[in-house]
Amino acid sequence: MDTAHEVSAALPTCRILVVDDEPANVTLMRRLLTQSGYAPPLEVQDSRWAVQTIENEKPDLILLDLMMPHVSGLDILKSLPEVFQKVGFIPVIVLTADMASQTRHEALALGASDFITKPIDRTETLLRIKNILQLHQFRKTLQNQNQVLEEEVQSRTRQLQEAYQQIVERNRELKQAQEEIVIRLARCGEYRDDQTGEHTHRVGHMAARIGSEMGMPSEQVNQLQEAALLHDIGKVGISDLILLKPGRLTPEEFQLMKQHSVIGARILESSQTALLQMAERIALSHHERWDGTGYPQGLSGANIPLEARIVSVCDVYDALTSDRPYKKAWTHEDALQEIHSQSGKMFDPAVVEAFLRLYGTPLDPHEG
Repeated sequence: MDTAHEVSAALPTCRILVVDDEPANVTLMRRLLTQSGYAPPLEVQDSRWAVQTIENEKPDLILLDLMMPHVSGLDILKSLPEVFQKVGFIPVIVLTADMASQTRHEALALGASDFITKPIDRTETLLRIKNILQLHQFRKTLQNQNQVLEEEVQSRTRQLQEAYQQIVERNRELKQAQEEIVIRLARCGEYRDDQTGEHTHRVGHMAARIGSEMGMPSEQVNQLQEAALLHDIGKVGISDLILLKPGRLTPEEFQLMKQHSVIGARILESSQTALLQMAERIALSHHERWDGTGYPQGLSGANIPLEARIVSVCDVYDALTSDRPYKKAWTHEDALQEIHSQSGKMFDPAVVEAFLRLYGTPLDPHEG
């Protein structure tokens, strides 16, 4: 865009207000402007109407005489800041025969943009008017451009905010869908030997409490509660003859039963989500033992993922205190005693300590 050309082309359409109590001066200025291609100016000869005219007409330039009866040009200048708050800035060229320094300084201090000395010089007057109008038009053009840019920025900001809210909502929906899938998968696995599905939920709840007790971040605690639901998903690959057998398993049957941890990990492997990645680690390693005698990999100590170590304690406790086809439920106290006795053997001692802080300390078997 050629802004300078645009401004120059707009000058003839500018509205100029002449405020002067002398009719001859007003007539002279009107002829000068119209003969130079400007539109006929607005005219005010009674200075008492000057401020009201400025508010109503909003001219592009004010040619203001200083020496007028009723209201002087200096008094009008003093009133303009309040007017400009309503209509925006308008440049003022003062028309005066008084060239005293004090008068010039006062007019400049009150906001005058330039001076035209009476009697006026035609060429100088037109150049001063043109220069002031050009500056004012440049200022208005820049303000308009800034306003357009500001509106564009606000529009883009609103669009980004809306897009962000859509992303947040989409993520919420995806998270909800993921949670529902996890719950349904868990229900599928538990339906084989626990039709209520309560075992997985109890394990998940206990695991989350222990994770929090051990200082896990809240987001990780929430993931642990959901991921723990899938710790036995691999049971879908185990025969009912083994899974629902009322008696003890033979060594051969137990070897087949142990495959559920590997099957579960394969079901959950290669996920891109942190939740299912954690669920995969739990499914694979929740039967590993602290002393390295567990399965399927024979991991020991801190080599076992922490979330699997936590679920291991919760899984054993809930299994001990629940009726199964091959046994009756243990009492809470007996189960606590067993968990305590396996600290440092089957279980991570730190996890056992957190579990016992939450669920009670076993009695000394020699007491009472």
